[in-house]
Amino acid sequence: MVDPSVLAGTRLFSALPPDAVAEVAGHAVERHLGRNDVLFREGETAADIYVVTSGRIAIANRSPDGRESLVALMGPGDLFGEMSMFDEQGRSADARALEPSTVVVVPFGPVRRAVDARPETLWSMVALLVERLRAADEALADTVFLDVPGRTAKRLLELAGEADEFQLPITQEELAGMVGASRERVNKAISQFVRLGWLTQTDRRYTIVDRIQLTRRAR
Repeated sequence: MVDPSVLAGTRLFSALPPDAVAEVAGHAVERHLGRNDVLFREGETAADIYVVTSGRIAIANRSPDGRESLVALMGPGDLFGEMSMFDEQGRSADARALEPSTVVVVPFGPVRRAVDARPETLWSMVALLVERLRAADEALADTVFLDVPGRTAKRLLELAGEADEFQLPITQEELAGMVGASRERVNKAISQFVRLGWLTQTDRRYTIVDRIQLTRRAR
């Protein structure tokens, strides 16, 4: 049985009482993934929600010619795959492991039964969907209002979090997919930040030297 606290710590399940979370957790299983293992493909029939317990999962769309655009990175504690539970449509994107990862697989059925018995908990689910919508709106605005260096600066700051020294958890090609530009243009932007003294880079390790300037560039 999966530890119920893994589910209780997510926004989707936080509104459910402990006994209901434990009931849902009783139907959940762990799945272990290696780097680049695919969890699901865009358009596939959906039957489960996922919670990451270790590693990182990339949520991505692919163009007809094979180019990849990373929509989101999911790390420990993050939940994804819930959209199809509401509209019964296929997956809206691919999901694959960027590194060895473990996810908890939660079938839709027990979740629906738990919510049907407590309709007031739907507000927690609405809040999660609104959060997804706001993130999509922000990403669209970034594409319209920020140039490639601005989007690159913003993604690097997001990946760094509060740390000034960090290792890029994705390849440069994947970073370019997050930025929505070619690898060459993203590398050019990073080289510009290094020349300006805002950033240092050694392979996939970065140090933010001037967070103020990098943050200004991301606006």
